[in-house]
Amino acid sequence: MELVQPIRDKQKIKEIKSVLKENGTRDLLLFCMGINIGLRISDLLKLKIADIRNKTHVEIREQKTGKVKRFPIFGNLQSLIDDYTKNKPLSDYLFKSRNGINKPITRVMAYMIINEACKKCGIQDNIGTHTLRKTFGYHHYQQFHDVAILQYLLNHSSPSITLRYIGIAQDNVEETLQQFEL
Repeated sequence: MELVQPIRDKQKIKEIKSVLKENGTRDLLLFCMGINIGLRISDLLKLKIADIRNKTHVEIREQKTGKVKRFPIFGNLQSLIDDYTKNKPLSDYLFKSRNGINKPITRVMAYMIINEACKKCGIQDNIGTHTLRKTFGYHHYQQFHDVAILQYLLNHSSPSITLRYIGIAQDNVEETLQQFEL
C-alpha cells in the first residue's frame, strides 16, 4: 500500500473546491472540513448536524485515539456549514448518504468523491481520504512552521513523525540534495 500525499498546491485546492461544488454542498463541505480541521475521515463521517450547527467550536472524542479534540469553526467554513445545515434535522448525519436512510456516506464513498475530484483537476499523486488530513497538516506547517503545535493537533508522538506524515521530511531532503553539489 502506497502512502497518500497532501495536496500541496493551493491553486489545485481551489480547483477541487469548484469541482466538488458542482457535485453539491455535501461533498464540498466534506473536503473543506477535512482540509481546515484535520480530523480523520472516520471522525468526520460520524458527525451529526447537532454536533456542528450554531456552534463556534466542536468537541469530539477521536475514534482512533479516544482523546477529546476541540476545534474552532469560523470564516468561510462556518458560512458553508450554516448554509448546508439550515433546514436539516439535527438528528441527520452531516455527510448523510443520498440513498434515503439516515446513515453517513461510507469511507469508500468519501474516497471516491475526493479521488474523482482530484483526478478531474489533474492531480497525479496518490490520493485518499487521509489526503485531507495530510493537506491540513502540510499547509498548517507551511504557514506557521510550528511542528510542536501541529504534532499536538494531529496527536502524534514526536515531531519527526509529524514531519514525515505531512511529507515535509522528504521535501526537505530533496531540497537540500538539489542544492548540494561538489
